[in-house]
Amino acid sequence: MTSPAKGPATYFPSIEQKYGRPISHWQDLIRSSPLTGHMELVAWLKTVHGLGHGHANARVVYALAENTTR
Repeated sequence: MTSPAKGPATYFPSIEQKYGRPISHWQDLIRSSPLTGHMELVAWLKTVHGLGHGHANARVVYALAENTTR
């Protein structure tokens, strides 16, 4: 049995549904971006890729946390 998603991952199903792309797509975009700051990545996802603030923030929080655990 898997535990329910917590934190930013709770947004992932609605992000996939609303924007029609898998989470891996957004992860790859963030990884390939030359930007590194939290708010600049959020702003980039919002302005260039059309994500809402909450969805962009959830993706960036998750991506940056993943990068620090590697």
